[in-house]
Amino acid sequence: MTLMEAASATATLPALKEEQAQKFVLTLSCKEQAGIVQAVTTFLFERGFNIDEHQQFDDSLRETLHLRTAFSGSPNYTPAMLEEEFAGIASRFDMKFSFHDQTAKRVLVMVSKFGHCLNDLIFRWRGGSLGGELVAVVSNHETHRAMAEAAGLPFIYVPVTPDTKADAERRLLELVDEYEADLVVLARYMQVLSDDLCRALEGRAINIHHSFLPGFKGARPYHQAYDRGVKLVGATAHYVTADLDEGPIIEQEVIRVDHTYGPAQLSTVGQDAEALALSRAVRWHCQHRVLLDQTSTVVFR
Repeated sequence: MTLMEAASATATLPALKEEQAQKFVLTLSCKEQAGIVQAVTTFLFERGFNIDEHQQFDDSLRETLHLRTAFSGSPNYTPAMLEEEFAGIASRFDMKFSFHDQTAKRVLVMVSKFGHCLNDLIFRWRGGSLGGELVAVVSNHETHRAMAEAAGLPFIYVPVTPDTKADAERRLLELVDEYEADLVVLARYMQVLSDDLCRALEGRAINIHHSFLPGFKGARPYHQAYDRGVKLVGATAHYVTADLDEGPIIEQEVIRVDHTYGPAQLSTVGQDAEALALSRAVRWHCQHRVLLDQTSTVVFR
């Protein structure tokens, strides 16, 4: 081996070492008490893991601790193995916890006639910045079939009428199972989901709303905004619950406007806000950065 070959081989060793390391994320919530962080770090240290990122929030009002720790190390572990070995610590502190590996979340997108959020999600997914893997697009209209199929995504048309709503929702749950979707994203899907479907998708369905909730509900929201002379246009991404547009909020985006903006301009600005808020919410969820806390969320950005 020449000196040049030896230098080249040596230079690749750190890369190989890093490549072999498995990355995990631990998320947990429990009542505030002494020794939690020490227990977590000791657990990881004893198994040879390196902590790459650690964030925690001590909610003094609810006397609750929320924690997210990203760590890396032995590829011989799986999330299930870690959960089993961590069970004793979790029991001692009465923790709600979970371990995750690098497996990308599978995302099923639902859309109606407005395509700006779907287009943005596809763009970010193809660019590698979405944080999850789009697997299919479901719609109650044929409007965006070409957009989905051009991106290589299956497009499933599921029409909805008052008479077929129950069948359409059963079909949706079948598609969630068929595509092994971890997350359902309502990218301006303009159908109200039944209470049963909301409960079935609890914690794994995100919706985007065209304002700071609960303002400007119903039809023609940007005409309502124009009539009221709004100075800020906003959008809210939240988890889907049986309470319409009142689920735990993940992200909100605002853009300043003034009296010169008519309904069409407000709508354009609003679409930008919707796309930004939704993509962030999807990415943070897929990266296990969102912890549900009763009717709100803790988001470790």
